[in-house]
Amino acid sequence: MKKIGLSIIIFFSISIMGYSQSKIFTPEGKPFMKVFTNFHSSFSDGKSNSAFEIKRAYLGYEYAFSKNFSAKANFDIDNPGTGKLQMTVYIKNAYLKYKLDNFTAKFGMIGTKSFSVQESAWGYRYIEKSFQDAYKFNASADLGASVSYKFNDIISADAIIANGEGYKNLQADSTFRTGFGLTFNPIKRLTARVYYDFSTKINTQSSIIAFLGYKANNYSIGAEYNKLSNVGFYDGREMSGSSFYARVKASKKLSIFARYDQLLSNKLAGASDSWNIAKDGQLFIAGIEYAPVKGVKLAPNFKGWNPTDTSKTFVSTFFLNCEIKF
Repeated sequence: MKKIGLSIIIFFSISIMGYSQSKIFTPEGKPFMKVFTNFHSSFSDGKSNSAFEIKRAYLGYEYAFSKNFSAKANFDIDNPGTGKLQMTVYIKNAYLKYKLDNFTAKFGMIGTKSFSVQESAWGYRYIEKSFQDAYKFNASADLGASVSYKFNDIISADAIIANGEGYKNLQADSTFRTGFGLTFNPIKRLTARVYYDFSTKINTQSSIIAFLGYKANNYSIGAEYNKLSNVGFYDGREMSGSSFYARVKASKKLSIFARYDQLLSNKLAGASDSWNIAKDGQLFIAGIEYAPVKGVKLAPNFKGWNPTDTSKTFVSTFFLNCEIKF
């Protein structure tokens, strides 16, 4: 009996030691890369234009110091769209993250909160930015701090205070952009979100967003409404618009997707046209995504732009988009 008792004690001692060792955290990190590239041909007013492009390349590293603390640095290689430079390197993310149970806090160059849920629901960032990002309602990243808390399976809340200039313009001033969001999951697979932010100089610029999405096993749909008031801190200028998108999974490697956007701006006193008519219009996207292997996506698709300005013609563009990531 003594031998049996001693064996049991030794067994439990070894089990406890093994369990304790399995709980010891080992700091670790990993690099990541993501590239957006495409070939396209555009047709408008009897003219055509074709080109190969690298729209974006992300290079970065993630590191976990402990169970609660981690960090991320991400370089964004992008076409600045101005000047003679073809590609410019920006710091897209550089932040410290703290997570404890349902609470998360970030500090540094962080992702903003205004359209992260919508971007995930749209799901095709390498083909087109989500509404807020595409039409410059807000930046995808900025210098600042954010917190979020998941109260239960139904509701979570988040708040952010940021520089307000975005990650491409690190202007240091006393003007901040402050935002608050609520996300609801009243039933399984259904997500609703409302978000509001504001920033004050001479006038107060503010934005409000409402989103509703449903994601099933083989399909997903989403709709959002966006409004930006006192655009650029000019009193009375407004931009608004809606975006609708859907995806159907035809097979394990093949999906069909579509999207419709409408961007509007208001008329100012004494004006005959809306103040942003040069950029107002409707966007149509439809295509097929094929994922031959993990980390590679190919998407032949059609993109059409119907400008509100009747002096401009409809622009049709056929794309072959590609995303590469690891």
